[in-house]
Amino acid sequence: MGRQTDAGKGADMRELLRAVGARRDIDAYETLFRHFAPRVKAYMARMGGDSQLAEELMQETMIAVWNKADRFDPSKGAASTWIFTIARNLRIDAFRRERRPDFDPDDPAFVPDDMAPADAELDAREASEQLHEAIAALPAEQAALLKLSFFEDQSHSAIAARLNLPLGTVKSRMRLAFDKLRAALARSGDVS
Repeated sequence: MGRQTDAGKGADMRELLRAVGARRDIDAYETLFRHFAPRVKAYMARMGGDSQLAEELMQETMIAVWNKADRFDPSKGAASTWIFTIARNLRIDAFRRERRPDFDPDDPAFVPDDMAPADAELDAREASEQLHEAIAALPAEQAALLKLSFFEDQSHSAIAARLNLPLGTVKSRMRLAFDKLRAALARSGDVS
């Protein structure tokens, strides 16, 4: 006998949920709320959390039931299953929010400097000019290899194929170019 009552109650809950979805029936929603709100709150409390969080999540769940009731499909499950799935998903979202701290845009670690210090900017500009001068002083084939490697992000083998050169030649010319660059940059550093 109790089984028929539970089955009848389940059918009633499905009809109430359909009424909320189809007609925004406030009386049907109130009945659903009185039945499910305490159960959802108890479920949230059992899932771990304080009573205030359980209350908030129950409220969110019941608001979602009101807003999403038109999406309920009785062929896919009982009203209680649908409602508790919403509750479970909201609990998971809340758990994730608890574990991930809020981003504080005013945290000094996340606030970029407005401008680089003038001396750092000057040093960077001078170093860039020295590098460009040193590359310009290289033999044309070595400068071309450096540009392909670093500015076009080509691998040594891709450069060899593109210029129809043996891979060993590309590597040796790159090594020579680096040695000349190092020497030129060291000289300009000594002069300063």
